[in-house]
Amino acid sequence: MNSDSLPPAAKKTTDVVDIPEYEDIVTSSDPDLYIDRDFSWLYFNDRVMEEALDGNNPLLERVRFLSIFASNLDEYYMVRIPTVNKSILEDSMSPGTENHIYQEMQKIYAELPVMLGGMENCWSNILMPELKAQNIHILEYSELEDFQIEYVSKYFKKNIFPQLTPLAYDSSHPFPYIANQSVNLAVILSDTAYGRIFVRIKIPSNVRRLVQVPSKEDLKSGKVEDNMAAGKSGKFNFVWVDDVIIANLDLVFPGQVIQEAHAFRITRDGDLGLDDDGDFNLMKSIEKKSGAKYFGNPLRMEINDGMSDYVLKILMENLKLRSTQVEALASPVGLSSISELCDINRADLKYEPFSPKKKEYLKITKKNNIFSKIKAKDVLIYRPYDSFETVVDFVQAASVDPDVIAIKITLYRVDKKSRIIQYLKDAADNGKQVAVLIELKARFDEENNVAKAKELEHANIHVVYGVPNLKTHAKVCMVLRKEEDGITPYVHMSTGNYNATTARIYTDFEYFTADPDIGQDAVDLFNSLTAYSRKLNYRKLLVAPNTMRAELISKIRREVENHKTNGNGYILFKLNSLVDPECIAELYKASVAGVKVDLQVRGICCLRPQIPGYSDNIHVTSIVGRFLEHVRAYYFYNNGDEELYLGSADLMQRNLDRRVEILFPVNADYLRKIKDVILETHLKDNVKLRVGLPDGSFKKVIRPKKESPLDSQIWMTENQEQWD
Repeated sequence: MNSDSLPPAAKKTTDVVDIPEYEDIVTSSDPDLYIDRDFSWLYFNDRVMEEALDGNNPLLERVRFLSIFASNLDEYYMVRIPTVNKSILEDSMSPGTENHIYQEMQKIYAELPVMLGGMENCWSNILMPELKAQNIHILEYSELEDFQIEYVSKYFKKNIFPQLTPLAYDSSHPFPYIANQSVNLAVILSDTAYGRIFVRIKIPSNVRRLVQVPSKEDLKSGKVEDNMAAGKSGKFNFVWVDDVIIANLDLVFPGQVIQEAHAFRITRDGDLGLDDDGDFNLMKSIEKKSGAKYFGNPLRMEINDGMSDYVLKILMENLKLRSTQVEALASPVGLSSISELCDINRADLKYEPFSPKKKEYLKITKKNNIFSKIKAKDVLIYRPYDSFETVVDFVQAASVDPDVIAIKITLYRVDKKSRIIQYLKDAADNGKQVAVLIELKARFDEENNVAKAKELEHANIHVVYGVPNLKTHAKVCMVLRKEEDGITPYVHMSTGNYNATTARIYTDFEYFTADPDIGQDAVDLFNSLTAYSRKLNYRKLLVAPNTMRAELISKIRREVENHKTNGNGYILFKLNSLVDPECIAELYKASVAGVKVDLQVRGICCLRPQIPGYSDNIHVTSIVGRFLEHVRAYYFYNNGDEELYLGSADLMQRNLDRRVEILFPVNADYLRKIKDVILETHLKDNVKLRVGLPDGSFKKVIRPKKESPLDSQIWMTENQEQWD
């Protein structure tokens, strides 16, 4: 960044002073003060790669991190590249913006090959040799012994061959549709009558990419397993299914000469264009635009580096790809498939197992009424350290409690075998009013959510698909219970989804309360979601897109005013992404005024920390570890009258302007525990913590030799009682 382009900096101070007109020092239109969000995402994926390279992590967990890195790149191509290309087309029409946007795009396209090279190097030159040293062998087909070839051939005939559907491409056969992220073979046959023929074979998605192969000792013992368990030899041998099919193509094309065969894989545009389309019949629109029925444009193609120019030309012409969109790889295409290795039965190469703790206070027994417990005091859950089962129990209890009259819930991403869905159906069967807002536009979960919506409708449940032109991202469940003093709303709110699968690997806060103000806010919120209530002002909740940004900015400015008078301004945010220019500008202003700001941002961070005169007082950190840090927490010291809000919203334009989000306050007891125990421990991490630099990159913390190591996530698994 060119510091000469920045406006004059205010005097740095942490004393009690008056900063005249400090709000004019920084504006949200200063481009040099903001890191490009798409480049910041690449820095985040670099931190994922660091975990794959870190020899202190268990070997199979490092394989998992590399798989996540590859999967992240897939999503980047599907979601961000189309958005960036669209920005170039739109912004190039505006004077003065074309050059800046174009330069940023050039940086991205220059960085992507570097990331791919790093991925291949990590796999081929680092992880594969280490796996081999642990008796886990990823073999070339040419390395197989005769008895192994015979075994693999039998496996092919039994499990793969019946599923294959070769599709020729010639004057009488159109070029076949290539599904997004499917692995395919491009085969060239030499036919005596027709000459060279191009055939595409899709590799079945229901077979493993890595086929387990027995050793000689296994065959002799008569015990051959394909279940990721080591045989008698103690070895794990694998061969890529792509190579298995290629080696057995003579069975697919008897009597033909196979000239060449190569694996390839394409990534399509994954943006369904549903965020702002205002489709009246949203269900039909989702069904039309998602899954196999949606033909997003191809954005890149991965090929094996041995593919001939003849085959490559056929693919490029028919998929309408440029040479810059083709990636020739020495490693297998679709490297995210190496996650299959994590199923290997080698506990010594994985993280130590740990069991989430069930919240005993809310445990259902004959004598324990979960609602009376919540009415007596608010309850905090911090998963995955605390068990998601408590939330399931809450919905189950509501489904059978004779005094519960209604359940209302928002669902964004739900596990496919959700027990919460079942308990909602049970509640409807028991005569309770059940209303579910299920967000059909949840990216990559569209088809699953459509299926869940139909399942709920068939159970006579009131289902709402979302708010026109908005995504409903808030996570809230309200149970209405008839009691002596009237109807009492019991509210559950969370920073994460009602999803039992992700609850085991994402860190999220959940909060149960019978606070009457929050209860009334929840009533008003659901009225606005299921109908057209125009409620704008809430008692305790901060709600987007209505007032959340304005209220957060007001609290930042209040911290500045308090600092001017008392010199004790402090802000601490922990979130997934920090992108919104207006919020970033306010944080810069707070820093200039002397307010201390700690920002822990897992992913994208567009704010530049530690710029002299601008962000001297802003410290940015990030943690990537065993669990995905998914918490959103916003703390304000407020001259000792502290406030802490948790919720579903990151500081991004999409969250604040185009989504229904909530942030909810926690009571004083939990505020202290979350702030002093959980958030402070994350800030003190000296193992997984990375520190943000002005250019957007992050550096590893160098731990002093005398300082004991502190991995905050490990600490949480060992100290769950600290926030009870």
